[in-house]
Amino acid sequence: MGKSSDTCQYSPLKVMETAIMVDGGFYQKMAKRLFGKKSPKARATELERYCKKHIKKTGDRHLYRIFYYDCPPSDAVLWNPIGKKNVPLAKSELYSWTNDFHEELSHKRKFALRMGELLDAQDGYTLKPDSLKALLAGKKSIEELDDDDLRLNIRQKGVDMKLGLDIASLAYGGIVNQIIMIAGDSDFVPAAKMARRQGIDFILDSMWHTITPSLNLHIDGRETCCPKPSWAQ
Repeated sequence: MGKSSDTCQYSPLKVMETAIMVDGGFYQKMAKRLFGKKSPKARATELERYCKKHIKKTGDRHLYRIFYYDCPPSDAVLWNPIGKKNVPLAKSELYSWTNDFHEELSHKRKFALRMGELLDAQDGYTLKPDSLKALLAGKKSIEELDDDDLRLNIRQKGVDMKLGLDIASLAYGGIVNQIIMIAGDSDFVPAAKMARRQGIDFILDSMWHTITPSLNLHIDGRETCCPKPSWAQ
């Protein structure tokens, strides 16, 4: 007669197969603010380590893939209304930096670059909001404006569509059960709603960027992998 066992049998912890999705433009802006200016190679390594901090944050996550969404830099020639000259963007430092950064990411393991396109009709240079307010309030004259008062508006297309399709593929294919989105706006909300209906745990990392309270209704939680800066609310 065999011995009966009183030993309890515990099932192993469920592994959270996790995909990380990065809004490239948002990450670059926030990383520069949080971590300072860096070379393309250093910034790419920083992003890789930052994403892996999310995976290590709990003991039950396994990285499926890191999806990075962005567009190639513009090579347009745009008119600078203050300097009164044409500016060839392909000769700018930002153009070469961005190309080198994308190249560095393309060699990283578990990274998938999902590149959109730039709209043919570009907005070009516009006044920064603070400069426009100062101008309207009479605190600054037109003659006092310089290049620092301008910002470059270049619109993308196809990035949000690629993001939505990727989330749908991951959710309906049962490939992952958790998505961590590094972003700061609500463009991803329709896709997040769909993913959550399929049982996906949807986490937002806004890197301490302030989000609208209503955005919390469409995610399962927030998580950030860097210390809180003094300017964060």
